[in-house]
Amino acid sequence: MADALAPVVLQGAHVKLEPLTLAHVPALCRVAGGPRDTYAFTLVPVGEAAMRAYVETALAEHAARRAMPFATVDATGTVVGSTRFGNIEFWPWPPDNANQRGADVPDAVEIGWTWLAASAQRTAVNTEAKLLMLTHAFETWRVHRVSLMTDARNMRSRDAIARLGARADGVLRAQRPATDGSIRDGAAYSILEAEWPAVKAGLRARLAR
Repeated sequence: MADALAPVVLQGAHVKLEPLTLAHVPALCRVAGGPRDTYAFTLVPVGEAAMRAYVETALAEHAARRAMPFATVDATGTVVGSTRFGNIEFWPWPPDNANQRGADVPDAVEIGWTWLAASAQRTAVNTEAKLLMLTHAFETWRVHRVSLMTDARNMRSRDAIARLGARADGVLRAQRPATDGSIRDGAAYSILEAEWPAVKAGLRARLAR
């Protein structure tokens, strides 16, 4: 069986998600050097050294089978940001349990670490990127849950996650360090396997509009 976490290209009409590599560092630096008004609650490195370290960390997480990072590329071939599957979970199942889709196939994942150039925000780029990632998670890996997390103060992000069709699970108090150096509360959302067909239909309808 092929490695479920082998690098893969997810291609749509408006966006391509390609495996993140160190070759993307210069382009990501250019994106990060643009308007940063929407990055208050998002880790977007500044400068080549910081961006290289960011990508190296993402690649190390992939090597450890905890993440699958992507560069986000728009229809013109321009890199406009980054996103990833993270916190990839492989659950211990009893032998022959029907809920296990394969010992090396993820059972649950988080979609996040997403940042985009200002010009790509609130466009079909982000909507289709989420559709591509959710389709891969639910239809290739057949995961049981996709999680989406954000700083509880980030209402822009929380509204965007809700528009995807994800359900709010609650707020995890003092979840982890925030990008501004404080301790953040994490707003948790999820989509379950049974909910995926309705979420998929909603995302396709949004793209069609």
